[in-house]
Amino acid sequence: MSQLVAKVQALANKMVVAARPQLAEFWRYAKVELSPPLPADFQKLKKTAGETASAKDVKARLGKFSIGQVTVSEAWLNILVTVEVITWFYMGEVIGRRHFVGYKV
Repeated sequence: MSQLVAKVQALANKMVVAARPQLAEFWRYAKVELSPPLPADFQKLKKTAGETASAKDVKARLGKFSIGQVTVSEAWLNILVTVEVITWFYMGEVIGRRHFVGYKV
């Protein structure tokens, strides 16, 4: 029994040594990415929101994409991209189900 306990302890020690670099990297990123926002962050957001373009500027920039000003080649390209995205969505569904027609019940 003592040999079994010694083997389990040795295995646990090996696992801790092997996992230590990955956990250190995880904690390094977690401290930055998972921390709550600071008051300075809200001030920065408020300042950035004040600098954004007004609705008139946005309409002026997007005016080209109104119905009457898109060329046929741009419209065709938009249709092809849309069809491609939809196709990849449905192929992902089929791959996820691992079956072409519905789910196996």
